[in-house]
Amino acid sequence: MLPIPATPVPTSPASFDSPSITPLPQRILLVENSRTFTTMLREAIEQRLELPVSVASSLAEAGELLDRESGWFLVLTGLVLADGDRDQVVSYFVDRGLPTIVVSGVYDEDLRKRVLQQQIIDYVLKNTPGSVDYLVWLVQRMDRNRRIAALVVDDSPSARAYAAALLSMYGYQVIEAADGSAALRAIEADPAIRLVIVDQEMPGMEGVELTRHLRALRARDKMAVIGISGNSDPSLIPRFLKNGANDFLRKPFSREEFFCRVSQNVDQLELIGTLQDLATRDFLTGLPNRRSFLEQSQRQLASAGTGDVSVAMVDIDHFKHINDSLGHEAGDQAIRAVAGVLQAHTRGHDISARFGGEEFCLLVAGMSASESTRHFEQLREAIAALHLQFAERSLRMTVSIGVCRMPLRAGALHQLITEADRQLYLAKAAGRNRVCSVQLP
Repeated sequence: MLPIPATPVPTSPASFDSPSITPLPQRILLVENSRTFTTMLREAIEQRLELPVSVASSLAEAGELLDRESGWFLVLTGLVLADGDRDQVVSYFVDRGLPTIVVSGVYDEDLRKRVLQQQIIDYVLKNTPGSVDYLVWLVQRMDRNRRIAALVVDDSPSARAYAAALLSMYGYQVIEAADGSAALRAIEADPAIRLVIVDQEMPGMEGVELTRHLRALRARDKMAVIGISGNSDPSLIPRFLKNGANDFLRKPFSREEFFCRVSQNVDQLELIGTLQDLATRDFLTGLPNRRSFLEQSQRQLASAGTGDVSVAMVDIDHFKHINDSLGHEAGDQAIRAVAGVLQAHTRGHDISARFGGEEFCLLVAGMSASESTRHFEQLREAIAALHLQFAERSLRMTVSIGVCRMPLRAGALHQLITEADRQLYLAKAAGRNRVCSVQLP
């Protein structure tokens, strides 16, 4: 059984983007004759992961559920059922192509080995301390794996197919490459690749050299690289690690060891992404925070060519009255609603952020003066059209917007923010719910 990560990872890590836009199956089937354990595990999965769980106590009930409902993605099954022996239970689900986790109440090494010879995810003892927590983690890991692409690089077709089959069984979207050149092309073409398995002995470009090239394309906090080799050279492991690998596996490796190493490295990537989000994103809205806005804007302005750029400061009108009359929860909802409108009006190369309190900031480039004016007026109107309901009371709100527009030049960001802030003050002083803007030479 894998150790559970010491630090829990949030359910929806922002650093991992889904490579697929097709809705993924969500339903979990729990097949077990112990009501106490079933209730405990079902509640834990549904409450912590918000995934729907259906329960059956026999193969017949399980079959009825599978035939009646669609969208199944995982089965957790015990081995002691009234209408099937141990081998029949496992093959019943595996033969249907369903990812299956076996949950057993008795440790039997021969049984464990026999079960693991079939295409199951894991064999877990349910009566050990922490078994429910481990199973919840395992379900979460399987759910997240479906949104991660993995690359296997090996010139041996059989070895490559074996590693690819294991990763596919664990839910990853797998890409294969027969040599280093093909691997580098795959990495450049697919930003969804977060895991690479690299064999050392390959013609043209050995694994250590490929790892060095991979690191030049993608940093450690964006992609995990695991080296593999059957070579007994003791210097190989440190060479891989010093050239950017996260981990190393010696061939031949067991399925369980492979799953442990892969899962721990992907968990680490997600944890790093979570910490980065905590440092750069506003906890309430999910927008970049002030620090992140300043850093991103400086980089964007430094790399931009010529032309004008606009910075807008947006402030919710009479926000203190919202908090005082409806409560701070209503104030939080108002901030989130405004942030949602800002996100909808933020193009791919624009930057929007929560600056603090009820104040937001946007950086918009590539618009003419008339386009900029129309853009921020549309933003103001969209926020004014919001209608939030709080029990018996409803809320409509407005914003004041100050905009500064000027040609790109060194030190432009500080001047843009300072002048946009002054224009915001003028908008407030003129009666609120309006846009005040200035064009600087």
